[in-house]
Amino acid sequence: MQRLLYISTSRSRVTQPVIDEILRVSRRNNAAAGVTGLLIAGGNRFLQVLEGDDLAVSRTFDRIQRDDRHFAMVQLAKQTITERSFGSWAMGFASGAAPGGGATSPAATIAALIAPIEDPTLRGYFTGFADLHLSAA
Repeated sequence: MQRLLYISTSRSRVTQPVIDEILRVSRRNNAAAGVTGLLIAGGNRFLQVLEGDDLAVSRTFDRIQRDDRHFAMVQLAKQTITERSFGSWAMGFASGAAPGGGATSPAATIAALIAPIEDPTLRGYFTGFADLHLSAA
């Protein structure tokens, strides 16, 4: 199995309907491919981790790279894993806004979502992204 982490920039403003459509399609496709992961959107940036069988993750990443809604895609990490951190999520998600306008801070939301991650480097990418991009979202 492998885990792949990338960051990209949206070509247009990221609105809730855009995110909803990305999540709807991603969850359907990922579930069919056996890929799990987490997507975080902040400002006009996306940070996403994909986990699963090598071929499924590679095909999913190839499909994402062809999506013209974003650019400046940078693969940050790719590693062999023996266990998933997001095994039950076809695609977990967080944004800079608290769900329902509640009082939960973006940092607290991210902390809860990344709790399953044991790899300190992967945790650091998500924490750093939250610090840089979610406070401005």
